[in-house]
Amino acid sequence: MADEFPFEISPMFEGERVRKDDMYVELAGPKSKGFELVNAVGIDEIEDGKFTLIGPDVSEMEEGGRYPLAMIYRIAGELVEPDLEAIVERRNHDFQNYIQGVMHLNQRYDVWLRINKDSIAKGLNSFEHIAKATMMLFRNELPFIEKIEATYITDIEKVEEELAKAMERYASRDERTRNLHDEDVDTFYGCSLCQSFAPTSVCVITPDRIALCGAINWFDGRAAAKVDPEGPQFPIEKGELLDEIGGEYSGVNEVAQKLSGGEYNRIKIHSFFEFPHTSCGCFEVVGFYMPEVDGIGWVDRDYTGMAPNGLAFSTMAGQTGGGKQVIGFLGVGVNYFRSPKFIQADGGWNRVVWMPKILKDKVLADIPADIVDKVATEEDAQDLDTLKEFLKEKDHPVVKNWGADEDEEVDEESTVTSTAMPVFGMPDPAMLQNIPPMVGGSGSGGIKVTLKNAKISIDKIILSSKK
Repeated sequence: MADEFPFEISPMFEGERVRKDDMYVELAGPKSKGFELVNAVGIDEIEDGKFTLIGPDVSEMEEGGRYPLAMIYRIAGELVEPDLEAIVERRNHDFQNYIQGVMHLNQRYDVWLRINKDSIAKGLNSFEHIAKATMMLFRNELPFIEKIEATYITDIEKVEEELAKAMERYASRDERTRNLHDEDVDTFYGCSLCQSFAPTSVCVITPDRIALCGAINWFDGRAAAKVDPEGPQFPIEKGELLDEIGGEYSGVNEVAQKLSGGEYNRIKIHSFFEFPHTSCGCFEVVGFYMPEVDGIGWVDRDYTGMAPNGLAFSTMAGQTGGGKQVIGFLGVGVNYFRSPKFIQADGGWNRVVWMPKILKDKVLADIPADIVDKVATEEDAQDLDTLKEFLKEKDHPVVKNWGADEDEEVDEESTVTSTAMPVFGMPDPAMLQNIPPMVGGSGSGGIKVTLKNAKISIDKIILSSKK
C-alpha cells in the first residue's frame, strides 16, 4: 500500500484536522460548491476501478486556492440495491479521513475537503490517488460492492449541472419515509460514523427523524444493518415508550448510555430542551433558543450572515457540536423539518420564529399554513429588536407568552425573572448547564450552575457606576 499511494492509509488518521495555515488547497465547502453521490447500477455498466476527472487536477491548482469538487461513484454487485446508495455515500466520509493529510467533512451537498501541504510535498498531486484509495477501501470494507468506478469533477459549470441532478436524487430518497412513522416500527437504527470527531455522539435514526447529517433515513439504516451487521449502522430496539410527546424510549436510553460512555442516559428524540438528541457536528442545520422572544431560530450551513442573536452558523455549530446535549442549541437534518413530530415537545412550528429565506423556501410546503407567514427571515428581521416587532405585527403564537407589560421598567432592587417560558415546555432548571441564572440585587441563594464544555463570547462590556 505504501508503494501504491504517496500517503499512509489508516483509521488512526480519522479526526485529523487540516488547519488553514497547513492547507494546500480547499475543495467544495461553504465558500464553494460540491457534492458526493453514489449510484447503484447494473454489473455490466461499470468498468471496475475506472477513474475519470473533469476539470483541473491537484497539480494544476494554486496553493491556498479554493475549488469546486463533485465526487460521483457508481457501484454494482449482486447484493447492491438503491437502498444502499446513501449508506455507501456516507462511508466516503470515513474512508477519505483514513488518508493521511486529507480532511473530509460533512456530506451530500455540504461536503468539504482540505489537503495539507505535507501531502503535496510527498507526492499527492492527483485526485486519482484519492479516488483509487477510496475505491479500494469501499471494496475492502463493503464486500457487497463487486465493482466500483469514480468520476471527480472540478469544473464549476459541470459541477453545477450535476449538482442539480444530485439534488433530485437526494429528494427522492428522503420522500420514502413520508408515510412511515415512529409508532409503525419496533426498531430504530443508530449510526456511529461521527464518533471519530464526536466521541459521545449518539445518532438515532427513526422514521420521523432523519440522521443529523441528512444523509441517512430509516430505510437506509435498515438496509445497511442488514448487509453489514458489523458496520457503523445498527438496530436499536425501541423498548418501552416513556414519553410519547418527547419521543423517549427505554431502548434508546440504554444505547445512549452505552455509546456515550455513560455521559448521557436519556434522550428525547423530539425535544429541543429536555434531554435533546446529541449533536455531532455534521448536522445540516442548527437550532438556537432566543429567550428574549421565547422562540427558536434555525440557521443552515449555506447562510453566511448573522442570525438575530448576533451569531453566525459557524459559531453556533462550534458550541453545539462534539456529541453534546446542549440546552438551547440543537443540530438537525433538513428533512426533520418535514416530520409531523418536529420538536413537538416544545411547540413544534409554533415555536419557530426565524430562519434564513433559502432554508425557509426549501421546506416551505411543509410549514403549517397558519404559521408560514409568521416565521421571519433575514429580509424581515436582522436583530432581536426587529424580530420582536415582526412577531408582534404578525401575532406569532410566542407573543402570547410574553409578559403583559414587557416594556415597563422593572424596579432596580427587584429580582430579575425570566418571562413566561413554561407555556410550551422548558427544561428543569437543573439541566440549564449553559444558561446562567438571572438574579439581581445583593441577595444570596439561587442555584449553582456548572458550565460544562461551554464556550462563552462577549462582544461588549459596559461599566456604569451604581446609583
